[in-house]
Amino acid sequence: MQHEPDRTSPCVFLLCEGDSWLIPAGETHPGNFAETLPTEMSLKIFGELDTESLCSASRTCKLWHHIIEESEQLWRQQCLLVRAVCQREIDSDRRDGLSWKVTLVRNYRRSLLKRDWLQGRFSNVRSAEELRGRTMLPLDAETWGEILQAELDR
Repeated sequence: MQHEPDRTSPCVFLLCEGDSWLIPAGETHPGNFAETLPTEMSLKIFGELDTESLCSASRTCKLWHHIIEESEQLWRQQCLLVRAVCQREIDSDRRDGLSWKVTLVRNYRRSLLKRDWLQGRFSNVRSAEELRGRTMLPLDAETWGEILQAELDR
């Protein structure tokens, strides 16, 4: 069903499975599952997203933002994935009483960098130019010890 906009109200233009929709501002889009499903089902759907997609989804609309921000379970699930690489850091933040979301935010980029180092992505770096565009973060002495041990084991 396509809506014809009246000239006095602003419209939102959406593309939906090849169809275009003009929806007057203030009306909801029929495809926003979070408006029709119980919150628990929306959480299951959001739980299938990776960390970056979950953060993007939380910026989609106020309802999605509210559902995602209020769910400790979603942030816990993502944080436990990061814990596979940054166990010491995650456990320390949780002992300090930080929420799952704050713990994830503090450690997500660190886990990506640490994973790359541990997998040997930077084993044969010949110049700083090869690292251009990569975000570097401070790592503690224990992490550098893990990385150096991984290099010795290769």
